[in-house]
Amino acid sequence: MKIINHQSSMNWTDGFLGAITVCDCKGIVVYMNERSKQQFAKSGDGDLMGKSLIECHPEPARSLLLKMLAEPFSNSYTIEKKGIRKMIHQTPWMENGEFKGVVEISFEIPMDMPHHIRG
Repeated sequence: MKIINHQSSMNWTDGFLGAITVCDCKGIVVYMNERSKQQFAKSGDGDLMGKSLIECHPEPARSLLLKMLAEPFSNSYTIEKKGIRKMIHQTPWMENGEFKGVVEISFEIPMDMPHHIRG
């Protein structure tokens, strides 16, 4: 039986059909998957690695990000731009119980996305 170590041979985030952007606790971008790089390139920001994510956000999003960096909490919302609807989820990045920064995951959702309530 052959054992394959998928962890060393594949970065699943590059194949994920959504943007994943990670900043450290000071707001500096430390990771972008391929979709994130493509998304920011379209808006003219290009590769943000090592740059401040705070500077990329206008008010009131800038103040909200600063608050998330000071007192870690999650924030989720939807947006619509050019006829495309997206889900945005920002959440603390924790390592061994220590706050390290914020992860933002953004992906397209259908305009008429169903909502189910389960018991």
